[in-house]
Amino acid sequence: MPSRPGPRPRLLYVTDLGYRARGRRYCDEDIHLSDRLREDFDLALCHPLDAARLMGGFDAVVVRNSGPVLYYEQAYEAFRARALREGTRVYNPLNGRADMAGKQYLLDLPRSGFPAIPTVDRAEDLHTLPAADLYAVKPKAGADSVGLRFLPYRSLAGLADGDLLVQPCVDFRYEVSFVYVDDAFQYALYAPDPDARWVLEPYEPSAADLDFARRFIDWNTLDHGIQRVDACRTRDGELLLVELEDLNPYLSLDRLPDDAARESFAVALTRSLHRFLAG
Repeated sequence: MPSRPGPRPRLLYVTDLGYRARGRRYCDEDIHLSDRLREDFDLALCHPLDAARLMGGFDAVVVRNSGPVLYYEQAYEAFRARALREGTRVYNPLNGRADMAGKQYLLDLPRSGFPAIPTVDRAEDLHTLPAADLYAVKPKAGADSVGLRFLPYRSLAGLADGDLLVQPCVDFRYEVSFVYVDDAFQYALYAPDPDARWVLEPYEPSAADLDFARRFIDWNTLDHGIQRVDACRTRDGELLLVELEDLNPYLSLDRLPDDAARESFAVALTRSLHRFLAG
């Protein structure tokens, strides 16, 4: 008699299907992706506020479009602490060094010579920023443009108190995102109109573009997971890091050119999850 197949891995897929993001529908992406993952896994969806108390019955927790942590910081910290204490497998793994750990990396990377937008968080460092007409001010715990403001230099001194980040508004040609699964490049998208940053189109990266993105993937040292390297192309042609998203990056799968491209990503993610569970 043929042997019976073993039980399928059980995944808890964390998503906020009701979250409303400007210019995107997060729920559509997670409905599509979770449905595709059901071909290989037994899977249940839950809201991020429920993840800590539900995760015990699953082989791994997959954190996807769960919205800005700023909206549920205490619940997220409780989830994170419990997962680490109990050895729960979380995808992306909780040792990410970028957005998962806060925004400190945006301060550290430019000081270490990485091509990233200069960033400070204290009034005494404002003078080190390049001159600009306006400066972007955003919370360290922010995401998805939550709390983002644009202010002139004279308005900054009373704001840079360690809880906010300040960056010069760079005159750029376009923004571009590079998506990776584990350490493998999957696709790139860009916004050719700076005033319509979520109207994305497929982007064919050059070898130099991929070398740029790879530096940040290597720096983050995540063995498994989805990462999105966001950058802007300056008027001089240079790429500068805007953000390295390793917590719950929105993937803009609806902006890929066809179903084959979306399937290619789903296959890469499925294989990554199998490797993650087997490790």
